[in-house]
Amino acid sequence: MEQTDQESTPTTRQTAGLRWGRIFAWIAVIGILIILAVGLLRSQQGSVNVGQKIPDFALTTFDGQNIRSADLRGKVLVINFWASWCKPCEQEAADLEAAWRFYQGRGDVVFLGVNYVDTEPEARAYLQKFEITYPNGPDLGTRISQAFRIRGVPETYIVDQQGILQFVQIGPFRSLTQIKAVIDPLLQP
Repeated sequence: MEQTDQESTPTTRQTAGLRWGRIFAWIAVIGILIILAVGLLRSQQGSVNVGQKIPDFALTTFDGQNIRSADLRGKVLVINFWASWCKPCEQEAADLEAAWRFYQGRGDVVFLGVNYVDTEPEARAYLQKFEITYPNGPDLGTRISQAFRIRGVPETYIVDQQGILQFVQIGPFRSLTQIKAVIDPLLQP
């Protein structure tokens, strides 16, 4: 039995229905993906916002010193997330070290470097290259960076004497003056 062209091809109405069905299916899939992406972005926003208490954390430095953030209450705390492979981190390294040396003698400002997703030999080489003397340690298991929900490196968090986050610098500091402009007001009585 011979088929006619009309019997072997779907009708125009059926083709249009299939096309619209596919379009609606794609719209639904895209809508679900957008909802998931928005939810993910919201969950990735910092768990700590300016004006909030920072999470307690512990850092073992490359020199074996154990530092707990809770033990640093009463001091201004500068937490810098960095990596040896991060070129913008190199741009701010000298200014952070200069700021540390400026405040170090006061005893009421502490700098902590948190090395993010790096190898210890590379991290140590970076610290030596930039002559960084303030305490630094690896973020083992990325626990500290997850607590702060950092977006990348460098990121710096400046915390007041009560453990309240006062300032976040995403990206490198541009100068020692910029760093001091954030810290100095926190030291005023």
